[in-house]
Amino acid sequence: MSTPLLQVRNLVVEFPTRRGTLTAVDDISFDIAEGEVLGVVGESGAGKSMTGAAVIGLLEPPGRIAAGEILLEGRRIDNLPYEQMRQIRGRHIGAIFQDPLTSLNPLYSIGRQLVETIQTHTDLSSTRARARAVELLAEVGIPAPERRVDQYPHQFSGGMRQRVVIALALCVNPRLIIADEPTTALDVSIQAQIIALLKRLCREHGTAVMLVTHDMGVIAETADRVAVMYAGRIAEVGPVREVIKNAKHPYTHGLMGSIPAIGHDAERLEQIPGSMPRLTDIPPGCAFNPRCLHAFDRCRRERPELIPVEDGRVSCWLYDPANAMSVDEAKAVVSARAETPVERADV
Repeated sequence: MSTPLLQVRNLVVEFPTRRGTLTAVDDISFDIAEGEVLGVVGESGAGKSMTGAAVIGLLEPPGRIAAGEILLEGRRIDNLPYEQMRQIRGRHIGAIFQDPLTSLNPLYSIGRQLVETIQTHTDLSSTRARARAVELLAEVGIPAPERRVDQYPHQFSGGMRQRVVIALALCVNPRLIIADEPTTALDVSIQAQIIALLKRLCREHGTAVMLVTHDMGVIAETADRVAVMYAGRIAEVGPVREVIKNAKHPYTHGLMGSIPAIGHDAERLEQIPGSMPRLTDIPPGCAFNPRCLHAFDRCRRERPELIPVEDGRVSCWLYDPANAMSVDEAKAVVSARAETPVERADV
């Protein structure tokens, strides 16, 4: 069995404050294979973007990796000096951020920014780097790239700027791309174009992607596997079709139930009662237990680890092999949540 391209093991990200230490990412582990798209989904504050920032080494101080390790192609990268990590960013790991205006310098032309990035990580001459920049703009669907390469970010629409950011991320064919909410600021039609572009480029280049988003629709269209995060922990991980069609964790089931479906005649969408806990007030045991209609005593005392189920893993005591309940019975219990009035939740 081949080694995964990216391995994250027991990662903990902390923020020291005057009131104590806040744990934003709490002991999570996952792999991404070469050419795979892993979707990371969850509510705001779940720790998705923080995980991506830790992988690429862009945690804002005083944030820090307090425990665990991150390996890229078998090489540990979380403890590298700044200059060594700087060489990995761009060359081996690319990044696509939510707002392209924050990724592009308004004072420099698009071509200059592309050429600078290319020359930082290769030995190409200015002429060849410019030719590569024009080629990249054409590859991501920018019309008349020979002319537009000399234009500035403000002369591009939002969708076109996002295409430029994707071109920047692919400048030197990195092995992994961290895409943090790459379509959130775009309208639906442009979102579809960007998703299709990202999928095509990854397929052609063999690039793996960690796709961070809160949109399950984007995950369904793009990802091979999905990791559902809640309060800094992974609640469920598995093949995207399996997770969407047969959500096992009560939180995942709630997320799927809150999405309107064509042909589904319902007066009200399902609602997850309560809200994400603050980092200063994460409950003991399963972090989701105050919002879960199926929580029992063990959920409030012990934190569940990821338990293997079918093709994935789920962090829920309902699926503990020690329980008398079978996996099918546990799934039936979680599915019954949709028939339970929200008012009965103890939150």
